[in-house]
Amino acid sequence: MRLQLNGEIPLVLHPIQNSLHFFKPISPNLISFQQKQIKRSQFNRVRVQFHQTQSSNPKKRTQDDGIPSDDVKILAKFKSRHNFIRVLEVSRRAEHPLAGSRLLLLDAPGNIHSISFLFKSLTNTYFDVFATLPPILPSGPIGILGFGAGSAARSILKLYPEVVVHGWELDPSVVAVGREFFGVSKLEKKYPDRLFIYIGNALNANVTGGFAGILVDLFSEGSLIPELEDPNTWRMLERCLMKGGRVMVNVGGSCVEAEDIRRDGKVVMEQTLKAMHQVYGKKLWVLRLGNGEDDSSLALTGDLPDIVAWKKLLPRSLRFYADMWTLYNGA
Repeated sequence: MRLQLNGEIPLVLHPIQNSLHFFKPISPNLISFQQKQIKRSQFNRVRVQFHQTQSSNPKKRTQDDGIPSDDVKILAKFKSRHNFIRVLEVSRRAEHPLAGSRLLLLDAPGNIHSISFLFKSLTNTYFDVFATLPPILPSGPIGILGFGAGSAARSILKLYPEVVVHGWELDPSVVAVGREFFGVSKLEKKYPDRLFIYIGNALNANVTGGFAGILVDLFSEGSLIPELEDPNTWRMLERCLMKGGRVMVNVGGSCVEAEDIRRDGKVVMEQTLKAMHQVYGKKLWVLRLGNGEDDSSLALTGDLPDIVAWKKLLPRSLRFYADMWTLYNGA
């Protein structure tokens, strides 16, 4: 899943937001959003759409109506070799679930690839599902393929003091932005023996002795990379695991918008799961977030863990995710 911004709006106006709400600009200085009733289990996918509307009096706006654009600013905006990079900051004063956060956008449609908060490591997004993986792994390092600005690494390093993280990111500019705006440099200084970041093709990732677990979050131009639709990719990743190791994958879904309209998010998700199913068979599990046009999914390999034991090892705020996995049925 990617957190998503849809539609056109000048970034120079500083009015870009992302949350569990749908937004529409109503004036040059105000962003409004319509809150949807969403179950807690859906708090991991975020989709935003912009629509032009008539201006209205911002003084009459409430929390459910809008966020002044003064509460949002762009910290960086540039094109690298691989991405259209934008870093957004939501003011702590904003009456909004993402108040105090920084967001990393990497493609033209505005899919958000990383989120960080100043005073908390969990994000109420799919990154929190990634943070449930360590308790069901053997002892050993975790690989993050698609490091981004370190959202998954941050929570794992904080929650599991024994875990070592190796992260791969293709774009050095993304890592640089992560270090400057998302606290990755602080993580590297705090955990010099537990966090290792590599620039290069994540599909070439390896460590001596194999990974205990691999987190796959590989997107390009707003879509899962095509290699993930090839069963041979999953056979290769499986060989990178130690005995008892697992892979957890963000396989996206309808909520993901690609630059190429032929790369429909739901279709790509289904093709990726089918490719994984050829390798893992009845040891492939899916966690679905949202529904309909906003659906998003994660996949997990291996035998279904002991749910009761798993939940006991998780922070209370993450335990409900353990109950959400279902066997992939090929549909």
